[in-house]
Amino acid sequence: MAQSFPRLEAAVAELRERPIAGTEKGFGVPAPGATVSAASLDARRPSLFGPGFTLPVLVLREPAVAHNIGAMAAYCAAAGVRLAPHGKTTMAPQLFAQQLAAGAWAVTAATAGELHVYRAFGVPRVLLANELTDHAGAAWLAGELAADPGFECYVYADSLAGVRMLDEAVRQARPARPLPVLVELGYPGGRTGCRGLAAAEEVARAVAQCGSLRLAGAAGYEGLIGHDRDPRTVGKITGYCRELRSLGELLAGAGLAPDELILSAGGSAFFDIVVRELASGWAGRPAPVVVLRSGVYIAFDHGLYAGMVPSPPPALKPALELWAHVLSSPEPGLALACAGRRDVAFDAGLPVPLRIRGRDGSLRPATGIQAVRLDDQHCYLQLADGAAAEPGEAVCFGVSHPCTTFDKWRVIPVIDDDYRVVDAVHTFF
Repeated sequence: MAQSFPRLEAAVAELRERPIAGTEKGFGVPAPGATVSAASLDARRPSLFGPGFTLPVLVLREPAVAHNIGAMAAYCAAAGVRLAPHGKTTMAPQLFAQQLAAGAWAVTAATAGELHVYRAFGVPRVLLANELTDHAGAAWLAGELAADPGFECYVYADSLAGVRMLDEAVRQARPARPLPVLVELGYPGGRTGCRGLAAAEEVARAVAQCGSLRLAGAAGYEGLIGHDRDPRTVGKITGYCRELRSLGELLAGAGLAPDELILSAGGSAFFDIVVRELASGWAGRPAPVVVLRSGVYIAFDHGLYAGMVPSPPPALKPALELWAHVLSSPEPGLALACAGRRDVAFDAGLPVPLRIRGRDGSLRPATGIQAVRLDDQHCYLQLADGAAAEPGEAVCFGVSHPCTTFDKWRVIPVIDDDYRVVDAVHTFF
């Protein structure tokens, strides 16, 4: 059953009426007297290649987004786990609303600033997957919890100093209920998180002793252990997940765990291992609530994640495309397209040429064409023998690593399969 979130839905409806100026990247100058908005685009459904848009332009394919949201929701329901998609991927409240309506348990944030955005749009439950060591941010959060009984937020802790800071900030705000805390488990050489079960238990006991805080469970992040499906990588990630499970068992055995113990992990690449290791085999004891935090699934990609995400289910579809004109073909085997580091991710692979749109509107595969370098506003295309990309034609690129592509666009047109623009998504990075 679809969920309803009136405050979020009202805020998104207002956002869809927000005027989109011609100064927004990818949008052309509106016709005299015309107002462009997500709602007006939905009503008119103009062609992406018409006068209302300029290249380069990043677009979201609506059918792929809808498919991915539904596929991940079904996967989590079948696995018996909850989903708190990481909002930092898109920072798009319109997409948050779709994810929550499809059954997402919460939206994950990484910073207090992101949390402010979520609350401005009425997101009702947030998992802050980071330590909150900003006293002012913690005090604001405690005040937000006090002001809205329907709002829930979970935060991380991995040190006694961090627990003391949270306790002090929350106590000063005097909320009517304690702040739920997840003890974060890390690993040697990783980023945040307690190094080992003993340190994690010590932090958990400190949380449990604070009247202003409530121990809710444990969490971690396995995604930086490796970036492939090599058996050695899978083995290391499996071992880490088993240690996180052991932490949950330790908290339960020590009488520290709540009745509904949360165990959270699962970035966008190895959530299948998290499900296998955390969600099953709890016979004879209460099973924890396992929360996945994948964010990339909503857009997927043609690069980094396409090579790492497990085989179906869920079968995900790439939803992001970057279109750019060919500017020049100055020498044999080389063409330059008008898109660069200001437009698309390059930290985890270069964009992938998918197809060419000729000046007559015809489409052909970008066979034999490879992106080999990016400048600020130029993409260098290497052309194999027989391949062509002529000035004035347009190249459609797939993306590797959506997280650092969304943040380069404040408004993203949404298209159907016929390249009609049916919506526009606002981002808030």
